[in-house]
Amino acid sequence: MTPKQSNSHHGIWIFAEQSAGEIQRVSHELLTRARKLADTRRTDLSAFVLGCRIPEPDLVELIDRGADRVVVMQAPELEHFLVEPYAACLLHLIDEFRPEVLLAGATTTGRTLMPYVAAKADAGLTADCTHLDIEPNTGNLLQTRPAIGGNILATIKTQHHRPQMATVRPRSSRPAEKDERRTGEIVRLDPPPSALASRIKRTGFIPEEGAHPLQDADIVVSVGRGVKKAENVPVVEPLVAALNAALGASRDVVDRGWLSYPHQVGLSGKTVSPRLYVAVGISGTIQHLAGMQTSDTIIAVNSDPDAQIFRVADLGIVGDLFEVVPAIVERLNRREPHQ
Repeated sequence: MTPKQSNSHHGIWIFAEQSAGEIQRVSHELLTRARKLADTRRTDLSAFVLGCRIPEPDLVELIDRGADRVVVMQAPELEHFLVEPYAACLLHLIDEFRPEVLLAGATTTGRTLMPYVAAKADAGLTADCTHLDIEPNTGNLLQTRPAIGGNILATIKTQHHRPQMATVRPRSSRPAEKDERRTGEIVRLDPPPSALASRIKRTGFIPEEGAHPLQDADIVVSVGRGVKKAENVPVVEPLVAALNAALGASRDVVDRGWLSYPHQVGLSGKTVSPRLYVAVGISGTIQHLAGMQTSDTIIAVNSDPDAQIFRVADLGIVGDLFEVVPAIVERLNRREPHQ
Protein backbone atom coordinates (compact mmCIF):
# COMPACT_ATOMS: atom_id res chain seq x y z
CA MET A 1 0.00 0.00 0.00
CA THR A 2 1.54 3.34 -1.04
CA PRO A 3 1.66 6.02 1.66
CA LYS A 4 -0.16 9.23 0.85
CA GLN A 5 2.37 12.02 0.37
CA SER A 6 2.17 14.85 2.91
CA ASN A 7 3.15 17.60 0.46
CA SER A 8 -0.09 17.19 -1.50
CA HIS A 9 -2.24 18.03 1.51
CA HIS A 10 -2.73 21.33 3.30
CA GLY A 11 -4.99 23.01 5.84
CA ILE A 12 -6.33 22.19 9.29
CA TRP A 13 -9.90 20.87 9.37
CA ILE A 14 -12.35 20.15 12.17
CA PHE A 15 -15.59 18.21 12.15
CA ALA A 16 -18.15 20.65 13.60
CA GLU A 17 -20.59 18.28 15.23
CA GLN A 18 -24.29 19.14 15.41
CA SER A 19 -27.24 17.62 17.23
CA ALA A 20 -30.87 18.46 16.47
CA GLY A 21 -29.57 21.15 14.10
CA GLU A 22 -27.49 22.89 16.77
CA ILE A 23 -23.70 23.12 16.60
CA GLN A 24 -22.30 21.49 19.73
CA ARG A 25 -19.92 23.03 22.28
CA VAL A 26 -17.20 20.50 21.44
CA SER A 27 -16.96 22.09 17.97
CA HIS A 28 -16.08 25.45 19.52
CA GLU A 29 -13.52 23.71 21.76
CA LEU A 30 -11.92 22.15 18.68
CA LEU A 31 -11.60 25.61 17.13
CA THR A 32 -9.45 26.68 20.10
CA ARG A 33 -6.95 23.93 19.39
CA ALA A 34 -7.20 24.04 15.61
CA ARG A 35 -6.68 27.80 15.41
CA LYS A 36 -3.36 27.46 17.25
CA LEU A 37 -2.30 24.63 14.96
CA ALA A 38 -3.27 26.57 11.85
CA ASP A 39 -1.38 29.66 13.01
CA THR A 40 1.69 27.58 13.85
CA ARG A 41 1.49 25.81 10.50
CA ARG A 42 0.69 29.12 8.73
CA THR A 43 -2.26 27.61 6.95
CA ASP A 44 -6.03 28.00 6.84
CA LEU A 45 -8.59 26.51 9.20
CA SER A 46 -11.80 24.96 7.89
CA ALA A 47 -14.82 23.53 9.69
CA PHE A 48 -17.13 21.09 7.95
CA VAL A 49 -20.73 20.52 8.97
CA LEU A 50 -23.03 17.66 8.05
CA GLY A 51 -26.72 17.96 8.86
CA CYS A 52 -30.05 19.39 7.79
CA ARG A 53 -31.47 22.88 8.28
CA ILE A 54 -28.49 24.16 10.29
CA PRO A 55 -29.27 27.75 11.39
CA GLU A 56 -27.22 30.36 9.55
CA PRO A 57 -26.11 32.07 12.81
CA ASP A 58 -24.56 28.79 13.94
CA LEU A 59 -22.49 28.62 10.76
CA VAL A 60 -21.41 32.25 11.06
CA GLU A 61 -20.46 31.64 14.69
CA LEU A 62 -17.89 29.05 13.57
CA ILE A 63 -16.18 31.84 11.63
CA ASP A 64 -16.50 34.23 14.58
CA ARG A 65 -14.74 31.62 16.73
CA GLY A 66 -11.80 31.04 14.40
CA ALA A 67 -12.67 29.21 11.19
CA ASP A 68 -11.55 30.73 7.89
CA ARG A 69 -13.99 28.59 5.94
CA VAL A 70 -17.11 26.59 6.78
CA VAL A 71 -18.00 23.77 4.40
CA VAL A 72 -21.61 22.63 4.72
CA MET A 73 -23.35 19.55 3.34
CA GLN A 74 -27.05 19.33 4.12
CA ALA A 75 -29.70 16.74 3.32
CA PRO A 76 -32.59 15.10 5.18
CA GLU A 77 -30.52 11.90 5.30
CA LEU A 78 -27.84 13.78 7.27
CA GLU A 79 -30.13 15.20 9.94
CA HIS A 80 -29.14 12.47 12.39
CA PHE A 81 -25.78 10.74 12.62
CA LEU A 82 -25.43 7.48 10.74
CA VAL A 83 -21.89 6.33 10.17
CA GLU A 84 -22.16 5.25 6.51
CA PRO A 85 -23.55 8.45 4.94
CA TYR A 86 -21.47 10.68 7.22
CA ALA A 87 -18.32 8.75 6.36
CA ALA A 88 -19.09 8.79 2.64
CA CYS A 89 -19.57 12.57 2.70
CA LEU A 90 -16.40 13.09 4.70
CA LEU A 91 -14.38 10.88 2.37
CA HIS A 92 -15.70 12.93 -0.54
CA LEU A 93 -14.52 16.12 1.19
CA ILE A 94 -11.10 14.58 1.89
CA ASP A 95 -10.69 13.73 -1.79
CA GLU A 96 -11.88 17.20 -2.83
CA PHE A 97 -9.95 19.39 -0.36
CA ARG A 98 -7.10 17.10 0.80
CA PRO A 99 -6.70 18.40 4.37
CA GLU A 100 -3.40 17.87 6.15
CA VAL A 101 -4.96 17.55 9.62
CA LEU A 102 -8.49 16.45 10.51
CA LEU A 103 -9.84 16.75 14.07
CA ALA A 104 -13.08 15.68 15.71
CA GLY A 105 -14.35 15.50 19.27
CA ALA A 106 -13.93 12.23 21.15
CA THR A 107 -17.70 12.04 21.50
CA THR A 108 -19.91 9.07 20.66
CA THR A 109 -20.17 10.44 17.12
CA GLY A 110 -16.48 11.25 16.74
CA ARG A 111 -15.36 7.92 18.18
CA THR A 112 -17.58 6.12 15.68
CA LEU A 113 -16.98 8.22 12.58
CA MET A 114 -13.24 8.87 12.66
CA PRO A 115 -11.95 5.25 12.88
CA TYR A 116 -14.29 4.27 10.04
CA VAL A 117 -13.03 7.13 7.86
CA ALA A 118 -9.37 6.56 8.80
CA ALA A 119 -9.56 2.95 7.66
CA LYS A 120 -11.23 3.92 4.37
CA ALA A 121 -8.80 6.79 3.73
CA ASP A 122 -5.67 4.81 4.64
CA ALA A 123 -4.86 7.44 7.25
CA GLY A 124 -3.49 7.41 10.79
CA LEU A 125 -5.74 8.15 13.78
CA THR A 126 -4.93 8.93 17.40
CA ALA A 127 -7.93 8.76 19.72
CA ASP A 128 -8.81 10.74 22.84
CA CYS A 129 -6.00 13.31 22.61
CA THR A 130 -5.47 15.78 25.43
CA HIS A 131 -2.77 17.88 23.72
CA LEU A 132 -1.89 18.72 20.12
CA ASP A 133 1.09 20.56 18.63
CA ILE A 134 3.09 20.92 15.42
CA GLU A 135 6.59 19.47 15.19
CA PRO A 136 8.81 22.40 14.11
CA ASN A 137 11.09 20.68 11.62
CA THR A 138 8.63 18.36 9.91
CA GLY A 139 5.21 19.97 10.29
CA ASN A 140 3.91 16.67 11.63
CA LEU A 141 1.03 16.77 14.08
CA LEU A 142 2.15 15.78 17.59
CA GLN A 143 -0.77 13.94 19.16
CA THR A 144 -0.58 13.37 22.92
CA ARG A 145 -2.94 10.99 24.69
CA PRO A 146 -3.06 8.98 27.92
CA ALA A 147 -1.84 5.39 27.77
CA ILE A 148 -1.54 2.40 30.11
CA GLY A 149 -4.61 3.36 32.07
CA GLY A 150 -3.65 7.01 32.23
CA ASN A 151 -0.31 6.33 33.94
CA ILE A 152 1.75 7.82 31.10
CA LEU A 153 1.24 10.29 28.26
CA ALA A 154 2.23 9.07 24.80
CA THR A 155 2.99 11.42 21.89
CA ILE A 156 2.19 9.93 18.51
CA LYS A 157 3.08 11.05 14.98
CA THR A 158 1.64 10.00 11.64
CA GLN A 159 4.69 10.61 9.47
CA HIS A 160 3.74 9.13 6.11
CA HIS A 161 -0.05 9.20 5.75
CA ARG A 162 -2.47 12.09 5.31
CA PRO A 163 -4.71 13.43 6.59
CA GLN A 164 -3.37 13.17 10.12
CA MET A 165 -6.49 12.39 12.13
CA ALA A 166 -7.21 12.75 15.84
CA THR A 167 -10.14 12.86 18.21
CA VAL A 168 -9.88 15.31 21.10
CA ARG A 169 -11.30 14.81 24.55
CA PRO A 170 -14.31 17.09 25.19
CA ARG A 171 -13.87 19.74 27.89
CA SER A 172 -10.08 19.53 27.63
CA SER A 173 -9.98 23.11 26.37
CA ARG A 174 -12.15 26.20 26.50
CA PRO A 175 -14.45 27.08 23.59
CA ALA A 176 -12.83 29.63 21.27
CA GLU A 177 -13.85 33.21 22.00
CA LYS A 178 -16.21 34.92 19.59
CA ASP A 179 -14.88 37.78 17.49
CA GLU A 180 -17.57 39.15 15.21
CA ARG A 181 -14.95 41.18 13.32
CA ARG A 182 -13.55 38.00 11.78
CA THR A 183 -14.34 37.24 8.16
CA GLY A 184 -14.53 33.96 6.30
CA GLU A 185 -16.50 32.08 3.69
CA ILE A 186 -19.35 29.60 3.89
CA VAL A 187 -19.18 26.97 1.15
CA ARG A 188 -22.36 24.99 0.51
CA LEU A 189 -21.97 21.67 -1.28
CA ASP A 190 -24.53 19.08 -2.31
CA PRO A 191 -23.67 15.64 -0.99
CA PRO A 192 -23.16 13.05 -3.73
CA PRO A 193 -26.42 11.06 -4.02
CA SER A 194 -24.51 7.81 -3.68
CA ALA A 195 -23.14 9.00 -0.34
CA LEU A 196 -26.57 9.17 1.28
CA ALA A 197 -27.30 5.45 1.15
CA SER A 198 -27.13 3.57 4.42
CA ARG A 199 -27.69 -0.02 5.50
CA ILE A 200 -28.62 1.32 8.94
CA LYS A 201 -31.85 3.15 9.68
CA ARG A 202 -32.64 5.35 12.65
CA THR A 203 -35.94 4.16 14.11
CA GLY A 204 -36.08 6.34 17.20
CA PHE A 205 -34.17 7.83 20.10
CA ILE A 206 -34.57 7.07 23.81
CA PRO A 207 -32.53 9.39 26.07
CA GLU A 208 -30.52 7.71 28.80
CA GLU A 209 -32.15 8.09 32.18
CA GLY A 210 -30.16 8.78 35.30
CA ALA A 211 -26.95 9.71 33.51
CA HIS A 212 -24.40 11.22 35.88
CA PRO A 213 -24.24 14.97 35.20
CA LEU A 214 -20.55 15.34 36.08
CA GLN A 215 -19.17 16.37 32.68
CA ASP A 216 -21.71 19.15 32.13
CA ALA A 217 -22.01 20.33 35.74
CA ASP A 218 -21.51 23.99 36.57
CA ILE A 219 -20.07 23.12 39.99
CA VAL A 220 -18.15 19.95 40.87
CA VAL A 221 -17.07 18.75 44.31
CA SER A 222 -14.51 15.95 44.06
CA VAL A 223 -13.25 13.71 46.83
CA GLY A 224 -9.87 12.04 47.06
CA ARG A 225 -7.99 9.46 49.08
CA GLY A 226 -7.72 11.96 51.92
CA VAL A 227 -11.13 10.79 53.18
CA LYS A 228 -9.26 7.60 54.22
CA LYS A 229 -12.07 5.07 53.75
CA ALA A 230 -15.36 4.50 51.94
CA GLU A 231 -17.41 5.16 55.07
CA ASN A 232 -16.09 8.74 55.15
CA VAL A 233 -17.10 9.69 51.58
CA PRO A 234 -20.50 11.01 52.82
CA VAL A 235 -18.63 13.81 54.63
CA VAL A 236 -18.71 15.76 51.33
CA GLU A 237 -22.37 15.08 50.56
CA PRO A 238 -23.67 18.12 52.51
CA LEU A 239 -21.22 20.30 50.58
CA VAL A 240 -22.42 18.80 47.29
CA ALA A 241 -26.02 19.55 48.32
CA ALA A 242 -25.27 23.07 49.57
CA LEU A 243 -23.59 24.00 46.28
CA ASN A 244 -26.05 22.04 44.10
CA ALA A 245 -22.96 20.38 42.65
CA ALA A 246 -22.08 17.12 40.95
CA LEU A 247 -19.94 14.64 42.88
CA GLY A 248 -16.56 13.75 41.39
CA ALA A 249 -13.71 11.56 42.55
CA SER A 250 -10.02 10.92 42.03
CA ARG A 251 -8.86 7.70 40.42
CA ASP A 252 -7.68 6.37 43.80
CA VAL A 253 -11.20 6.64 45.19
CA VAL A 254 -12.68 4.80 42.21
CA ASP A 255 -9.96 2.12 42.14
CA ARG A 256 -10.65 1.41 45.81
CA GLY A 257 -14.36 1.03 45.08
CA TRP A 258 -15.43 3.94 47.27
CA LEU A 259 -17.29 5.54 44.35
CA SER A 260 -18.20 4.22 40.91
CA TYR A 261 -16.37 4.99 37.66
CA PRO A 262 -18.89 7.59 36.33
CA HIS A 263 -17.63 9.89 39.12
CA GLN A 264 -13.96 9.69 38.08
CA VAL A 265 -12.21 12.91 37.00
CA GLY A 266 -8.88 12.64 35.18
CA LEU A 267 -7.14 11.27 32.12
CA SER A 268 -8.72 7.85 32.52
CA GLY A 269 -12.07 9.33 33.61
CA LYS A 270 -13.98 12.44 32.63
CA THR A 271 -12.58 15.85 31.77
CA VAL A 272 -14.58 18.64 33.39
CA SER A 273 -14.47 22.40 33.05
CA PRO A 274 -16.99 23.80 35.54
CA ARG A 275 -17.36 27.31 36.86
CA LEU A 276 -16.24 26.05 40.28
CA TYR A 277 -14.22 22.94 41.15
CA VAL A 278 -13.74 21.96 44.81
CA ALA A 279 -11.08 19.32 45.45
CA VAL A 280 -11.39 17.70 48.87
CA GLY A 281 -8.56 15.48 50.04
CA ILE A 282 -7.06 15.23 46.55
CA SER A 283 -3.26 15.37 46.26
CA GLY A 284 -3.26 16.47 42.63
CA THR A 285 -1.53 13.90 40.47
CA ILE A 286 -0.85 14.81 36.84
CA GLN A 287 -3.54 12.31 35.87
CA HIS A 288 -6.15 14.19 37.91
CA LEU A 289 -5.01 17.72 37.09
CA ALA A 290 -5.34 17.03 33.37
CA GLY A 291 -9.04 16.34 33.90
CA MET A 292 -9.98 19.54 35.77
CA GLN A 293 -7.35 22.26 35.39
CA THR A 294 -9.43 24.26 32.89
CA SER A 295 -12.05 24.95 35.59
CA ASP A 296 -12.80 28.66 36.07
CA THR A 297 -12.13 28.64 39.82
CA ILE A 298 -10.43 25.85 41.80
CA ILE A 299 -10.67 25.50 45.57
CA ALA A 300 -8.59 22.83 47.28
CA VAL A 301 -8.78 21.41 50.80
CA ASN A 302 -5.81 19.29 51.87
CA SER A 303 -3.82 18.72 55.06
CA ASP A 304 -0.52 18.66 53.15
CA PRO A 305 0.72 22.20 52.35
CA ASP A 306 2.97 20.77 49.61
CA ALA A 307 0.17 18.93 47.78
CA GLN A 308 0.35 19.34 43.99
CA ILE A 309 -3.29 20.45 43.87
CA PHE A 310 -2.34 23.79 45.43
CA ARG A 311 -0.25 24.62 42.34
CA VAL A 312 -3.41 25.01 40.25
CA ALA A 313 -5.79 26.14 43.01
CA ASP A 314 -7.09 29.70 43.12
CA LEU A 315 -7.82 29.22 46.82
CA GLY A 316 -6.10 26.64 48.99
CA ILE A 317 -7.17 25.62 52.48
CA VAL A 318 -4.57 23.69 54.48
CA GLY A 319 -6.39 21.75 57.15
CA ASP A 320 -8.23 18.62 58.21
CA LEU A 321 -11.03 18.09 55.70
CA PHE A 322 -13.20 16.55 58.44
CA GLU A 323 -13.14 19.94 60.18
CA VAL A 324 -12.96 22.26 57.17
CA VAL A 325 -15.80 20.79 55.08
CA PRO A 326 -18.45 20.94 57.84
CA ALA A 327 -17.38 24.51 58.62
CA ILE A 328 -17.82 25.51 54.98
CA VAL A 329 -21.22 23.82 54.84
CA GLU A 330 -22.34 25.60 57.99
CA ARG A 331 -21.34 28.95 56.52
CA LEU A 332 -23.04 28.19 53.21
CA ASN A 333 -26.25 27.21 54.96
CA ARG A 334 -26.30 30.57 56.77
CA ARG A 335 -26.43 32.43 53.47
CA GLU A 336 -29.41 34.59 52.66
CA PRO A 337 -31.62 33.00 49.94
CA HIS A 338 -30.53 35.53 47.31
CA GLN A 339 -26.79 35.01 47.90
